[in-house]
Amino acid sequence: MPAAPLTPDTLQALRAATPGTRTTVHFNHAGASLPSAATLDAIQAHLRREAEQGPMEAGVAARALTGKARDLAARLLNAQPDEIALTGGNSPGWGAAFAALGPWRDGDRILVGRHEWGGNLAAMRLATRGVDVSIETIPSDDSGCVDPVALQAMLDARVRLVALTWLPANGGLINPAAAVGRVTRAAGVPYYLDAAQAVGQLPVDVAEVGCDVLSGAGRKALRGPRGTGLLYVRRDFLAQLTPAFVDTYSAPLDADGEPRLRADAGRFESAEASLALRCGQANALQEALDIGLDTIRAQVDATAQALRAELAAIPGIEVLDQGRELSGLVSFNLAGQEATAVQQALAAQGIVIGSNGVPYTPLDMNARGLTQIARASVSYLTNPDEIDRLVQALRTLAGQRR
Repeated sequence: MPAAPLTPDTLQALRAATPGTRTTVHFNHAGASLPSAATLDAIQAHLRREAEQGPMEAGVAARALTGKARDLAARLLNAQPDEIALTGGNSPGWGAAFAALGPWRDGDRILVGRHEWGGNLAAMRLATRGVDVSIETIPSDDSGCVDPVALQAMLDARVRLVALTWLPANGGLINPAAAVGRVTRAAGVPYYLDAAQAVGQLPVDVAEVGCDVLSGAGRKALRGPRGTGLLYVRRDFLAQLTPAFVDTYSAPLDADGEPRLRADAGRFESAEASLALRCGQANALQEALDIGLDTIRAQVDATAQALRAELAAIPGIEVLDQGRELSGLVSFNLAGQEATAVQQALAAQGIVIGSNGVPYTPLDMNARGLTQIARASVSYLTNPDEIDRLVQALRTLAGQRR
């Protein structure tokens, strides 16, 4: 049976425990969500320990909380703790895992979805500069999603990587990550999944998805602090990855002075990290697990559907979301107005949305002839009053353009 959304009383209690809900109407959860007071307290408590005990001494005391964050992330993804690295964010984790694939050779191929994050594409193009490596786009089906059947037809012995962004940054589409995983696993091709927007919003089971690497952000749906992320590396895939950067934590020297890479995903961590942020990350992970990812998904889906219906009814607004299954990100444009101008007009009224240009998702934006999109992304914190405020403000802006 599908999970039910949050009750109004539970929603109100969660909002009461989140200071930002009292000061802003926040529709940029896909950029960064609002942390709870308890997450802020966890961060501040560790900073206080550092000030009172000394940062190194406080770090020893915080090892249990760091370990807790790793354990909770493993629970969230249905992984093992030794398959989890705590990172400084989604892109640092994904980029480190990509760089660890080793040197690229003439003739190698990388297959990507049309919705691939621009930062990932930048890493690919920089790493393969001067080498005859082709970065090819997997066709999409008639819904806009990546097509697993088309992917299968593209595979050959030269494909070194399939990379997919699960939930794009420029719309509500949800790519069929598990279907892609079935294709790559059968072919024995490495599969990297950028789950920056998915982790904390959707139930994630890495065994079901079948990816070799998955990266996630702390600051988005998980409502953790900025500067945190998580990286899953499948245990049997780890030996294929040699990090480009190591230190005394990730590759300590042995008695002969030789570096010994850690035998777990910790080879992608560093001795120098913000333990205060990791304390906040642990709290945010616990909160997501306590609510339940099925419940979060149900709440976000119901809220986003209501918002899409309201926006579609406003003359001059075009809702741009593609896909069969949709996320909490609602993309739209208002005729006659730049997305950034809409964003600024709403910000002047205390309503926060996002806007994207071509560089974030260049393959998809160019394929669809888009130069910009406005982006209203919801959370399980979003309530009907906030939707009413956003919709009324957009109705007013739409009326002004005529």
